[in-house]
Amino acid sequence: MRGRPRAVAVRRSCKFLMRPTRHQVIALTACLDDHRALYNAALEERREAYKRTKISIRYGDQSAQLKEIRACIPDQARWSFSSQQATLRRLDKAFRAFFDRVKAARTPGYPRFKGRGWFDTVEWPKDGDGCRWDSQPGPPAATFVRLQGVGHVRVHQHRPVQGRVKTISVKREGSRWYVVLSCDDVPAETLPATGAVAGIDMGVASFLTTSDGAQVGNPRHLAASADRLAAAQRNLARKKRGSKRRRKAVARVAALHGKVRRQRLDGAHKAALALVQDYDVIAHEDLRIANMTKAPAPKPDPDQSGAFLPNRAAAKAGLNKSILDAGWGVFLTILAHKAESAGRELIAVNPANTSRTCARCGHYAKENRVTQAEFRCTACRYEAHADVNAAINILRAGLALRDAAAA
Repeated sequence: MRGRPRAVAVRRSCKFLMRPTRHQVIALTACLDDHRALYNAALEERREAYKRTKISIRYGDQSAQLKEIRACIPDQARWSFSSQQATLRRLDKAFRAFFDRVKAARTPGYPRFKGRGWFDTVEWPKDGDGCRWDSQPGPPAATFVRLQGVGHVRVHQHRPVQGRVKTISVKREGSRWYVVLSCDDVPAETLPATGAVAGIDMGVASFLTTSDGAQVGNPRHLAASADRLAAAQRNLARKKRGSKRRRKAVARVAALHGKVRRQRLDGAHKAALALVQDYDVIAHEDLRIANMTKAPAPKPDPDQSGAFLPNRAAAKAGLNKSILDAGWGVFLTILAHKAESAGRELIAVNPANTSRTCARCGHYAKENRVTQAEFRCTACRYEAHADVNAAINILRAGLALRDAAAA
């Protein structure tokens, strides 16, 4: 069960587009490069120390060296001390995650050095320590953020900031720069009760279907941009590595992917908002998307020893691409946040057999699912849209979990 029925204050993030001048862009780029160099140097120190002496260096050891580093390297002294500490904490977090994966017997994924284009975020842990939100050095109608070493950068603030600004981050996405505010004590906008409940079934043909029979179409944003992306990637493949033209081609591909990501986020926000406005209780499938999008293991050919059959890998790859294009994970995360703020109850249920069980008599059979969209019970002859039938089963399972928890 996720969410809570009545929330008082929550933590939320706001993301605003920055409008830096040409000189400020140069300073922001230098800030990212210097923090990336600090990250890589700290990673190199950890690797060499363990390789030579089997000693593990921690965050506290490296943070204590910052004063000496800033005294020896003038470029590092330009930036906020606390932002450099946040970069070292970022590396420490990567190592903790690495050791957690080792203990869990998963693929470890040792922390990597960050190349250019792979380090695009700098964080200031406290508003007022090396940064200041809404510093207002110019016209009263404009909004500025002050960053140490950069100056007052204008921000396109498209909505009010609520709560108390805790941390400030600057993020580069392609040629755009964003400021991300993490705010505490944001008042929850609890919506009035509607008395309605719903189950939702996620799909590829339709993005989601409710137990009331309403459907939200799947916009397939990635598929709509596939031709332009393919042309941009072919153009990129022809460019010489390290050239200026290749950097421009990379930026073009990144811009297209960025547009698809923003379209997907916008659709997820609108669909989630409509659900929390209409329903008090929302039951959804507890999807394991990473498991659903795994490539199938090849099957050995019974006739030729050592050979492998394709095992419909191409068809599975197409399905995986459609699942990821739908953005179920992003939608469910946004839905959880909006449900928490609105005081709605969100319940995750096991999706097993919900599409093959009759919503009227409860009979389960593989043959009940006639086609992707058609459901016909072999026991009671009940007919319905397959997704609507699944959504009704999801709602019933969610309400049963809710009643069991209350009991």
